Amino acid sequence: MDGSTETGLSSPRSSVGTVLARQPLIILALALACFPLALFATVTMPIGPMYWDHYIYLDAANRIFDGQVPSVDFFAPVGGLGYYLFAGWLYLFPHGHALLLSSWSLMTVTAPLMALIILDVQRRSTAVAFGLLLPYLFFSLLPFNTGDFYPYPGSDGFGIYNRQVCQLLYVLAAGLIFARGWKTLAAVSAIGMLALLFIKVTGVVAGLVLCLMAFLAGRLPLRAALVGGCAFFAAVGLLEVTSGAVSAYITDILSLVAINDTSLLPRLLQAASINFGVVLASSLLALVLLVIDFPKFSAAARSFFAKPSFSAFGKVFDHSFIWAVSFVAAGLLFESQNTGSQAFIFLWPLLLAILIGTYRHWGPSAGFAAVAILALSAAIPPIVTVTQKAARAWIGSVNGTPLQHDNLKSMGAVAIRDTLNQRAQRLQTNYVAYRPAYQALAETGELPSFLLYSDFEFQSLWLQNADAAISAIKKFENANKVRFETIMTIDFTNPFPWLMDRHAPRHIAIGADPYRAVPPLDEYVRNAVGAVDLALYPTCPPTAARLALLKLYQPVLAPGHHRITLTPCYDAFVRNGIATAP
Repeated sequence: MDGSTETGLSSPRSSVGTVLARQPLIILALALACFPLALFATVTMPIGPMYWDHYIYLDAANRIFDGQVPSVDFFAPVGGLGYYLFAGWLYLFPHGHALLLSSWSLMTVTAPLMALIILDVQRRSTAVAFGLLLPYLFFSLLPFNTGDFYPYPGSDGFGIYNRQVCQLLYVLAAGLIFARGWKTLAAVSAIGMLALLFIKVTGVVAGLVLCLMAFLAGRLPLRAALVGGCAFFAAVGLLEVTSGAVSAYITDILSLVAINDTSLLPRLLQAASINFGVVLASSLLALVLLVIDFPKFSAAARSFFAKPSFSAFGKVFDHSFIWAVSFVAAGLLFESQNTGSQAFIFLWPLLLAILIGTYRHWGPSAGFAAVAILALSAAIPPIVTVTQKAARAWIGSVNGTPLQHDNLKSMGAVAIRDTLNQRAQRLQTNYVAYRPAYQALAETGELPSFLLYSDFEFQSLWLQNADAAISAIKKFENANKVRFETIMTIDFTNPFPWLMDRHAPRHIAIGADPYRAVPPLDEYVRNAVGAVDLALYPTCPPTAARLALLKLYQPVLAPGHHRITLTPCYDAFVRNGIATAP
């Protein structure tokens, strides 16, 4: 496989358009310059399925502002880098929408790496540099997943760290395939792998597959691999010595593995089925490339066995079908642990290199046509899906009505269609009037709807009830002349401390899925829960997950707290000594 090319864009005229066509870095800079325009003011986003997933970033940022360190001071289901990047952007853009901030903040890492790659590549081909840059910008700027989990159009507020890993893998793949300078390769591999590790550990596993493939094929020189590896482990060691974050992160990962003890094979099959079109096209492409490259592969293998050397070894592996197989394997490994992602977008740099190399050797032939059809069949679906989802969400938001609220800051900048909002109000009336029925349903382990957390009315009601709960808390504080400094929720997410400028207790897990991401309570968690000033428990509707969390935390809360009805949809555990029950 040869991803290099000497073709470029040229024009004798000196105009703005010509300059932009010759300078992909200017396009990158202009894209980055647009961020303040979108983030200084609060943008109203259409509500979407599992929308509350990104509230975790607000909880994490508030904890970081308090001096808490992810994994050290609280259990986190993923690495802390994404939370720190979000916290930094939230500090710079306090009115920016959390969904955009969490999605775009990764460009703090990926944009400089992409600039290094573009600088290297455009020396040989401006066209290829644009071919790498434009898809990167497309997937980075549009915060949408490539998979569909709900029929209605809306914002994708879930799977953000999975999208970030895919974007990092894209940049890593672009560097490994197209960059030629060993310093560029060392920087991209070291920084890319560090970012993958501290975004989500399964991302670094996929990245390791890509780096190993590039090394075996001779595309990642030994010097670059050694420098990049030393920089990687030095950074990890320094972080561990200064903060203990690495060992704490490893402990969190081991706890997650213990909780999620399902076997790998079913998850791999699930990942393959969800991304069937891309996986099938890529697999067929690998098969066609095997047929095309087999004579050269056989010759390289015979040459290596006749006269073994490192360069001859690299020529055995540096064939397009082996690259394709390794990339698909990396994608399946990562996607086997995901819900929501920009799956397999990192195939594009490889597919671009395959198209260039095949055309160079075969020209406009039937063989090239077969390769092009299969390559585009793997590349186009993610682009079409993201484009369609973005268009449906934002065009459809014209029919949405902004949520009315008093206490939700930029988190409440969402819109929902009137018909869905009417349904939400009717459901809320039902939840309150027939709570025992929903309680009984939750006790059997069932939800009122199988897609409850994806239903827009559930997400809308969560926001409205949170707004009402904050108003009730303020009223309670004024009436009793008290102030709740530490607030937790017996629920999946806890943005209340950020919304009220208060504090979240240390050690309590964020993203509290009791079945997947809440380890057994240790002494630190028990002490933190027992000392919390206010614990909020949502009741509209009761769910199996909320009941499981209540079962986990209530025995710790009971000795030092009393339970009150805060609103028709929120109960609260108030620490004794702060105030008596009204």
